[in-house]
Amino acid sequence: MNYKTLFFIGSLLLITLGFNLKQSLPEGFVYVETVIPDLNVELRYFSENNFVGDSIDGYKANRLILTKAAAEKLKLVQEELQNQNLCLTVYDGYRPQRAVNHFIRWAKDLNDTLKKQQFYPEVNKRNLFKSGYIASRSGHSRGSTLDLTISDGETGEPLDMGSPFDFFGEESWVAHEGLTEEQRKNRQLLKTVMLKHNFRNYPKEWWHFTLRWEPFPKTYFDFEIE
Repeated sequence: MNYKTLFFIGSLLLITLGFNLKQSLPEGFVYVETVIPDLNVELRYFSENNFVGDSIDGYKANRLILTKAAAEKLKLVQEELQNQNLCLTVYDGYRPQRAVNHFIRWAKDLNDTLKKQQFYPEVNKRNLFKSGYIASRSGHSRGSTLDLTISDGETGEPLDMGSPFDFFGEESWVAHEGLTEEQRKNRQLLKTVMLKHNFRNYPKEWWHFTLRWEPFPKTYFDFEIE
């Protein structure tokens, strides 16, 4: 075997090793597609369809990452809903701390109100911290919190929950009194099936759930989604 062949093989090994290192996750985390291959993932912070109006730091791919414990429980939720011809659509899961920092910088720029009418029409941007919509730490960065909804299993259309994902306002509170009977029923279904599999709901965001007894309750991670 000549030196050129050895150099070529060595180069391939280095490329492969580099790719594998890039794709590796901290112990205890998984790409959810390896656990739930048919899950509908629409990471809003990888796109411009969010309250900032731009892709967010740390989101380099539309790939959902969760702790292994959360992914395995989420699989049970998906299977139960599929028996009713329904399925999950996930908007966010693990969120790097650098993404949270991006939100903080955006919130402090009071002149940037590009998405105000769509996501926070009744909230003054200077009050986003005070109202609890933006914080310096997020449970998402611990890897066992996710944002999601239920969709029709045939059309893929999300069920009517009474407010869009990430809408800053009382309409997004789980117990909001202005809901129709259908909207209330849909929210209750999501809350019930998630709670059954040990995900607790955040009362001010119908889409927000955290795994009970999460494996990293005090650790905030910052690896990128790629």
